[in-house]
Parts: sequence; C-alpha cells; structure tokens
Amino acid sequence: MEELRAALILAAQVIQNTPPNPSVGCILIAKDCSIVGRGMTQLSGGPHAEVMALRDAQAKGHSVVDATAYVTLEPCSHHGRTGPCCDALIAAGIKKVVATIADPNPLVAGQGFARLRAAGVEVEVLAPSDPLAQQSRELNIGFFSRMVRKTPWVRMKIAASLDGKTALENGTSQWITSSEARADGHTWRARSGAILTGIGTVLQDNPRLDVRLEDVRRQPPLVIVDSSLQTPVDAAIFVDGRPLYIYCAQKNEARQKALEARGATVIHLPGALPDGSNTGKVDLTAMLHDLGRREVNELHVEAGQRLNGALIREGLVDELLLYLAPKLLGQGRDMAGFGPLDDLGEALQLDFLSTQMVGPDLRLLARVRGRDVF
Repeated sequence: MEELRAALILAAQVIQNTPPNPSVGCILIAKDCSIVGRGMTQLSGGPHAEVMALRDAQAKGHSVVDATAYVTLEPCSHHGRTGPCCDALIAAGIKKVVATIADPNPLVAGQGFARLRAAGVEVEVLAPSDPLAQQSRELNIGFFSRMVRKTPWVRMKIAASLDGKTALENGTSQWITSSEARADGHTWRARSGAILTGIGTVLQDNPRLDVRLEDVRRQPPLVIVDSSLQTPVDAAIFVDGRPLYIYCAQKNEARQKALEARGATVIHLPGALPDGSNTGKVDLTAMLHDLGRREVNELHVEAGQRLNGALIREGLVDELLLYLAPKLLGQGRDMAGFGPLDDLGEALQLDFLSTQMVGPDLRLLARVRGRDVF
C-alpha cells in the first residue's frame, strides 16, 4: 500500500526525536483519494502522529469526515503524556483505519483497534508477516523490546581497523575511522534512548558522548558503568539538563553525594556470587531492566573492550554497528574481551543486516542471531 509506505517514510524522519515514544507516521486520505493530512510523532509529551495529521488537515481547510487514516502503529487508547489517539480519530469522523501492526504496549495491545471498531470505524491490520508490518516493527525495535522484554534493544557501536583493533596498545584511537564515519555514528547516537559507556573510557578519553549534529532537538541520557564510583566530578559528561545515570557496585557515600551534587543519578546494583557476596561488579542484567523502567528503548553502547566483552559474555547484546577502516594496526586493543572459547560452536553467531560504504570506511550492521524473536 503506497499510503502506508508514505507513512513509514514520515515515521523514519522523526526517529531521532520521539524516544521514549515509538516513531509513527500517519496519512489521511479523503473519499476522493486525495491526501488531506500528514503527521508524525513529536517530541516526548507532544502530539502523536494521528493528532498531527488531523491538525494538518484542519490547517489546510480539508474535511476528514469519512476519510481513511493510514498509520504505522495501532492508535493508542490510553491517557499517557497525551490523550488517546483513537478517540481523536473517532471524534474527527474518520471512517476507516489501516494500520501496519498492533501496539505491543500492554496499555494498548489491541484496545485501540477495539475502541475504533466499537465506535463503528472499520479497522484493517496487516498480517505480521507483511513486509510493511515488519518494517514498522524494525523501525521501532527498541520500543518493542522494552514493551515485550522489559529491557532496551542493545546496539554496540565499534570503530576499528580491518584487523579488528579499536586502539593501539598505548590506547591511541583518534582517529581510526574517518570523519564521515564519525558523523554517521552521531546519527545512531541521536536515535538512541540512552548512550552507555564504562568508567575506563571516561577516565582515559574524558568524552562528552553527546550528539553533535545540526538542529539536534534532544540529547539522549548518558549511562556510566562505574563499579567503584571513580567518575571525576569535573568530567566532560556532566551537562546541565542532560540525565546522567551512574551504576555502581560498591557504595561510597562521599563520592555519591559529590556526583549527585553535579546532577547525576547514582544507582547501586551489585552483582552477587552464589554465596550472596558482592562480585564488586555491576549487575548488567539488572541494569538493563532498570533502564527499561526508565523508558530507554534503544541503548547505544560506545565502550572499551572490557565492558563490550562483559555485555557479550552475558548475552546482553542484540546488534553490532561496526565501522571498519581500510587499515591494519597489528597489535592493539580488541573490539571485545571475552573468552577464551573451547569450541568454535561457542562463537557468537551473527547475521549481517546491511553493509554500506561511509566515506572510505565500511559500515556493517550485524544482528545476534535470534535476538529479534520476542
């Protein structure tokens, strides 16, 4: 359906702005088959796609009575930051709703469709196997993950040489990949619900880990895995108004108060050994569940080989975003430190989703096999 394809294009245009909401597009088609309204989800707390499309039609002087709404997700039926979209469609006189997929949010999950049908609105939903339904789910894979698994979709970004080195032995890593690859990486940061790194990266590089793109409308929260609260209070990661979550395993009241005074939220989540004692490391699984409760859909990881290795070893990574530079570094720091494995069958199995040249570098998107089945 061309109308749904057009709505998906609209949804993709706002993917950087909508978290924690899903990115949704809506096209309104009048009885004479003309487009009378278009809309996309706005920043969190703003109108959803359906309301924006109704407003667009009204602003242009178009009637939407007996029109058909083509939407890329089931219209919501609950009061959250905004009112129910299905009620807005009913009140406007929409005759039919065609949707790509049902909303996985338990507060909606078919109730939007049911409310529309109860009001006499015809509802058509694509089969889950339909390519457009799959495209809609893929566009909002993080939202689906949080609603179904209660944890974010974890995407690990790595910039490396062709032989898999992310830095020289002395830690030098600026810059292995090109400026084009770095700019492209910022577009992936921008769409995330939060950006994760480890204390090693903070201490060595003192990064900002923000989104440096023109016209950026939101900065994702930053998450630091810092087992013993070593984060310097004057680190570049402290930005007024930007949420900063620091997960630790060892309590230090003085350090915690100092970090909280700078605006950080410190969360104590130690891992436990079989005897119940503290491992001294952050419980990464518990951290992901906590981030899910904090409405993080996609977690964008930019960390060093130790934290990367721990996330992979514990089976918490869903996808790898790799930028490979056409150069060899020989000895150096690896992408992820885990293993050693005893058998090739123990290797992490991946499926390549896409390959693309970005400047002189190769961008690979590889998904951990089976992680999208939920």
